[in-house]
Amino acid sequence: MVTATVTDMAMERSKGLTVAVDFDGTIVEHEYPKIGKEKPFAIETLLALQEEGYTLILWTARDGELLEDALKWCAERGLTFYAVNSNHPKGYLFQGRSDKSCKVIADIYIDDHNLGGLPDWDTIYSIVTGLRRKKRSWWKRTFRKRSRRK
Repeated sequence: MVTATVTDMAMERSKGLTVAVDFDGTIVEHEYPKIGKEKPFAIETLLALQEEGYTLILWTARDGELLEDALKWCAERGLTFYAVNSNHPKGYLFQGRSDKSCKVIADIYIDDHNLGGLPDWDTIYSIVTGLRRKKRSWWKRTFRKRSRRK
């Protein structure tokens, strides 16, 4: 069961950015349907991002037993995910159905099919952590100032 390997703290979702990360060609070398060698520093980088409050979603085309194998491989290295191919650990509830959505909404997507290819994981870490401090919208800044005045 996929949800069994999702982090226990899934319901205590972080306030950090959400990062959707691919598996084949991104965390590991392309060997599909086998699991390839780990890309250098992929696991360490993802664990560091998780420790810093980023919410990680595994975003992969794998399913069934192949997906279970990928999740087990990650878990053996200490990496678990908030959700898998969904924004919620149990999938979306859409009109009373609990089917998993194929659309994952994230602040950042890490995939080997990015335009320009996949940078090394050190560069990925620098880019992701540099994006963390997003400017709040004018509305949120204004509303917060008003609520402080009271």
